[in-house]
Parts: sequence; C-alpha cells; structure tokens
Amino acid sequence: MLEGVRDTRQHGKIKHKIQDIIAIVLFATIANANEWTEIHAFAEMNEEFLRKHLELPYGIPSHDTLQRVMAIVPSAFLQKLLEAWNDMLSAGEGEKLKKILAIDGKTMCGNGNVNQSPLHVVSAISTEQGICLGQTAVKSKENEIVAIPELLKSLNIKNTIVTIDAMGTQTEIAKQIITQKGDYLLALKGNQGTLHKDVEDYFADKDFLKQSEYYKTIEKARSGVEMREYWQTNDIDWLVQKAKWKGIKSIGMTRNTIVKDGIQTTETRYFISSLTTEPKDFARCVRGHWMVESFHWHLDVTFREDANQTLEKQAALNLNIIRKFALVILKIAEIGKPKTSMKLKRYYVCANPARFLEQILSL
Repeated sequence: MLEGVRDTRQHGKIKHKIQDIIAIVLFATIANANEWTEIHAFAEMNEEFLRKHLELPYGIPSHDTLQRVMAIVPSAFLQKLLEAWNDMLSAGEGEKLKKILAIDGKTMCGNGNVNQSPLHVVSAISTEQGICLGQTAVKSKENEIVAIPELLKSLNIKNTIVTIDAMGTQTEIAKQIITQKGDYLLALKGNQGTLHKDVEDYFADKDFLKQSEYYKTIEKARSGVEMREYWQTNDIDWLVQKAKWKGIKSIGMTRNTIVKDGIQTTETRYFISSLTTEPKDFARCVRGHWMVESFHWHLDVTFREDANQTLEKQAALNLNIIRKFALVILKIAEIGKPKTSMKLKRYYVCANPARFLEQILSL
C-alpha cells in the first residue's frame, strides 16, 4: 500500500526510504508511542521485527529524520491509504439505513505557541463504522465555515445524512449537501439570527409540542440515569427563514435529563433537517453525531495529541492522520479481552509488538 508515495527529496542524499518511515510511525503509534523520541525508541527496540517487513538499508532513522521526512509526506497520500483501508472494511455492507457522516473540527493545541496559532483539523467521521473518511486543516476554528464545503466536495455523500454542529449551520452548506444528493441535520444556536429563537419558541408552546412526533429512551449513563427525549415536526410553513434553507423539511428538539447523586441536570438543543419526521431516525442522527466527539476524545486521551509539541504544520497534520489510522486498526483488532479499551490495547501491542503487529498485519 505504501509504494505509491512520491518522495520529493534529492535522490543523492536519501538514506532512509520514505515508505519505511511511514510504516515505522504507524507501527509505533499503534504500539503506544506518542512523541518522536518514543517512535524512535520503539523502532530501535524492535529493529529485528521491523526488518521482516521493511528494508531499513541504513538502520533506524533518528527521531529528527522521522519528523523531517513526515513533514514532506503528502497528506493526500496518507488520506488515500486511510480511504483504501476504510473501503476494505466497508466492502459488502448493506444499504438498509442511510449512513450518517458527522463533521466537526478539533484544534491541535500542541501545534501552537506564541509565534503561531495551532492547527485546526475538520474531520468527516462515519458514525456507524467509527472511521475518518476525510479531513482538511485550517488556521482556526472560525475557518470551519470555509473548510466544510471543501471537505464535502471531496466526499461522496449521496444517500448520506450529514450532521454538523452550529458553527457549520450555514445556508450555502445546506444547499451544497442537497445538491450533492445528501441530507442534513444541522444544530442551531444564536449564530443563525432569529432562526434559533423561532424554533425554540415553537417547541415552548405546549400545544405544538403535543402535536410533534415524540420518542424517548432511558438508560444508565455516567453513574446516573439519563433520559433522552426527541420531538420532531414537519409543521414549518410558518418559518420565516424557510425559503433560505434548501431542502428543509423538519425542525427538532432534544432534551437530555440526567439524574446523578440526587441532582438533576437538563440540556435542550434544537435542529433543522432535510429529513421527514421520523423521531427514531432523528434520535439516531443526534446520537450518531456524538461519534465525532468520541473520536476527538480518543485522539486527546488515548493518543495524547494535545500534549504533542510538533510545530511543523505538515508533520502535525500527518501525525493526526496516522493516529486516526491507528485508532481504526485498534478498534477492529482483537487484542486482550472483549471490550478492552483503546488505551490498554496500545499497551498490549507495546508489550509484545512482534505478536500483535503480526496479528494486525494479517487482518
């Protein structure tokens, strides 16, 4: 899979193959290495195993070489690798339900300092598969509005439900999703003018609330009891802004009530959607968007992304893609007992790389 990468270095000065370096970084990331020095240490300690799969004509590259070369690897190539892996995983899947694609951004805090703002990566996550289908990097969170349309252009979203938080709830983005034959569920906040207030006022009316489609779930969560309520309606002819939102067919409200240690907390959120009223589907989309938050949580907690101080933008972005690749691999790899955490799986691989990396390579 690594043969297609283009090496832009001067051939007379090349010692270490670019394919070997990418493989080392991926193997080490799976095996609990987070920093460049840790990646180098992993490679040194496991050189015998690595030589079974890599050429390594000049031995193990230094940590500086690893970082320098990863800074010139085209991110598009790594993304194609990830896409090829994702295609292999999803081959033969049925089309019983529309797939959900959650789009959200994450700031790589360790990439910033007093001289530069940190990189902000906008990702598209397939919520059912838990895999990243694409990403694009921007200078700040405010640039998400520009990044989302570019990311959507690179994806096939036909018959897919795209979920986006309030930052991306823009009329042009909704129009683009419909034009690309997809559907949308967009969160509302105060940045959409009176739209958020109008939808909020609608569901505040008890008569309208009773007329809306309703669905409820109750489950134990976070050492408490969580009740999730969903209301959805296609009664939107009164909506003044309706003509601005291409394809809009419904509005919705969710209310999450958590009782923990005798204390009750409630969160209410509002949405617009191109979907018809089916509250169970509405609930599936709202819950599905949480997957992107889970994905970002793993990058921070499992892979300690925010603690990584790689300042070179291209190297930092490539590491982000490698971590996403490693996360997908770890999710499907049968390592340890059932329900073993991603963090613990990395420890298992670190403790016995020859055994578990061979197992992963045979997937």
